Amino acid sequence: MQLIKRTLGLVCMMLGPLAIWYLVSTASSEIARKPGTDTWIQWGVFVGVFLPIAIGLVLFGYYALRGEYDRLPSRSDEL
Repeated sequence: MQLIKRTLGLVCMMLGPLAIWYLVSTASSEIARKPGTDTWIQWGVFVGVFLPIAIGLVLFGYYALRGEYDRLPSRSDEL
């Protein structure tokens, strides 16, 4: 199970930058295709919302790869 957690952590660390690249490339192509204030605002909101999510995905993968989730508490007094 530990190997699966660490492998999925590595996958998450690779998906984060890939998601950021795809988001920015899609936003730039859509803005170039239809330049206008509404397009800029729409894609600015999309990038502003999903960029921290992608960064959080990389952080989650980093902690999983490092082994922070190897032993999870079963009760609240173990925190």
